[in-house]
Amino acid sequence: MDQPTALHLALPVRRLFVGGNWKMNLDLARATELSEDVAVRCALLAERVDVAIYVPFPYLQAVQRALGHHAIFLGGQDLSAQREGAFTGQTSGAMLADLGCRSVLIGHSERRHGLGEESTHLCAKVSRAIESGLIPVLCVGETKAQRLGGSTRAILAEQLVGSLEGVSLASAKELVIAYEPVWAIGTGDTATKADVEDAHRAIREVLADLYSAPFAQATRVIYGGSVNAKNAAELFACEEVDGGLIGGASLKCDDFFAIVSAACS
Repeated sequence: MDQPTALHLALPVRRLFVGGNWKMNLDLARATELSEDVAVRCALLAERVDVAIYVPFPYLQAVQRALGHHAIFLGGQDLSAQREGAFTGQTSGAMLADLGCRSVLIGHSERRHGLGEESTHLCAKVSRAIESGLIPVLCVGETKAQRLGGSTRAILAEQLVGSLEGVSLASAKELVIAYEPVWAIGTGDTATKADVEDAHRAIREVLADLYSAPFAQATRVIYGGSVNAKNAAELFACEEVDGGLIGGASLKCDDFFAIVSAACS
C-alpha cells in the first residue's frame, strides 16, 4: 500500500465558519431577543465551529451586551476604507473593534454589485479590517449573466486579485472567503454541489497563485446563496465548503440553530 505523501499529511483541518447576515432587518427589541436566543441555543455548538452574527450598526452595542461571554462572534456588515477623519456616515474598523466586533463583511454583493464598490476600494477595506484585528470575510461571486456567459472563474479571479492586491501573506492569515453567486442570494435558487465545489476550487487556485498552496488549503471558503435549514447539511458535506454565510434564515433562531448544527455533524 502506498504511504501517504508529505502533502497529504500536511493538509490542514479547517474549522467551519457559519455567519448570519441580518442585513437591514429587525428593530432594537427583536435584535436583542434574537441575539440572546442565538447565544443560548448555539453556545455549545460554538465550541466546535465558529459562529458569527453580522448586525446593523445601530444595534451592535446592544447585541454585544446580549451575547455576553458566549463564544458567538459579533460582526459588522461593512467598514470604511479610511482609518478616521471627515467621512460622514462611515464606520471605521477601530470603531467596530471598540464595540466588541471580531469580524466584518467586505464586498457583499449588495455592496459590490448593488452599490458599485470596486475591488480597489474593497482592498483598502480588507487592509483596514486586518489592522483593526477583525476577521475579514471577503465576498466574491458572479451574476447570472456572467455565469451563463461562462466567465464565473474569470470573474472570481478578477475579484480576488483586485480585492487582495498588496495584502501580505502574514496579514491574510485570518481571511475568510465567502462565495456568493449573486443569482442565488435571496432568490431561493441554490447552486448545485458540483457548481459550488468547482467555484470553491477555483477560489483556492487563485489563492495559491497569489500566496501559496498551503495558504490556499488552510483558508476557509464558505458558501452563501439561499442556504437554509433543509439544504445546509448537503452543502456543508462538500469537501471544499467550510461553512456558510446565511441571510434570511439567520433571522429565525430555530433555522439558524439547525444550520449551525449541520456544520457540527
